[in-house]
Amino acid sequence: MEPESKPSLSELNSTAALGDYVLISEVGEGSFSRVWKAVHTESGEVVALKQVFLSRLNRRLKNCLDCEIKFLSSVCHPNIVRLLKAFQNEGCIFLVLEFCNGGNLAAYIRQHGRVHEQIARKFMQQLGAGLEILHSHHIIHRDLKPENILLSRSDDDAVLKVADFGLSRSLHPGDYAETVCGSPLYMAPEVLQFERYDGKVDMWSVGVILFELLNGCPPFPGRTNVQVLKNIKSSTCLPFDQLILSRLHPDSVDICSKLLSRNPGLALYLPQFLIFLLYPSPKLAIYIAYLLGPGFSTRLGFYLVIPGY
Repeated sequence: MEPESKPSLSELNSTAALGDYVLISEVGEGSFSRVWKAVHTESGEVVALKQVFLSRLNRRLKNCLDCEIKFLSSVCHPNIVRLLKAFQNEGCIFLVLEFCNGGNLAAYIRQHGRVHEQIARKFMQQLGAGLEILHSHHIIHRDLKPENILLSRSDDDAVLKVADFGLSRSLHPGDYAETVCGSPLYMAPEVLQFERYDGKVDMWSVGVILFELLNGCPPFPGRTNVQVLKNIKSSTCLPFDQLILSRLHPDSVDICSKLLSRNPGLALYLPQFLIFLLYPSPKLAIYIAYLLGPGFSTRLGFYLVIPGY
C-alpha cells in the first residue's frame, strides 16, 4: 500500500482535524509514534489513527515501518488489527486502523487480575492464530506484550488482535536477526544476551503473556535488561503464586514451562504450541504438527474465531 497525499497538517492543533478525520482523543504515545482515536467526517466510522514521526526513525526503524505497512496491507484476519489506509503528511506517516473498543490486554489484566484458565486458553488460541499469519508471511513481531494486543470489547467474549508491528521484520527460515529490541519483561534470553535469534523469540513472549494471564503479573521482573536476564537465569522454576499454582491444571503449567524454556532448542515452536492447546501431550502435539505440516491451523479451524469458545 503506497501512502497517498493529504491536506496540510498546520492547523491540526487548533482544529483537531486531519484531512477526512476529526481527532477525538489521544490513545497512547511511544518514542516514535502517537495514536489517536478519530472519526471519519463523512461516514462517522471511528478509527485509530497512528501517527509515525519519520524524523525519529533510523534506517532500521524505517524498514520496520515498511514491513508493517506491507504486511498489514496484505492480510485480513480477525486476530490481526486491520489497516484501512495509509497516507503521508508533513513528515509523518499515518496508519488508519480499526478501533478496538476493548482497549489492550494490559488494561484488561489490570482490571480483572488473573483470568480463568479457560479464558487464558481462548486468548492463547487467538494469539496463536494471529501469529501463524505473521510467521506464514515470514514476519517476526519482536515486541509482543499485553500493551500491543488489542481487544474488540472489554468482556470475556472479546476477540484478541495482534497490533503494533513497529519493530517487526521479515525473517525467512534459516535466517537470524541480531538487533536487540522489544520490551525487557517480554524479551527472550537470547535477545537479552545479544545472541542471534529467530521466530522463537515471539514464542517466549507468548509464554510470558500466558504466565501473566494465569498469575496476574510477569514471571521475571526487572527495570533493565540486565535485571530481567539475571532473574531468568536464577530461576529454577516458574514463580507462580503457590495458592494460584495449587488451583491450576498441570497442563497449563506445563505449556507455560515449555514456552519459557531457557534453552531455545527445547522451547515450543508455534505449530507445537497450537496443537498443544488441543492435545496437551507434548509427544502427541509434536507428532500431529509434523503430520499436518504447514497451514495446519486452517484444517483445525483456528482461523474461525468463535466468541465464547
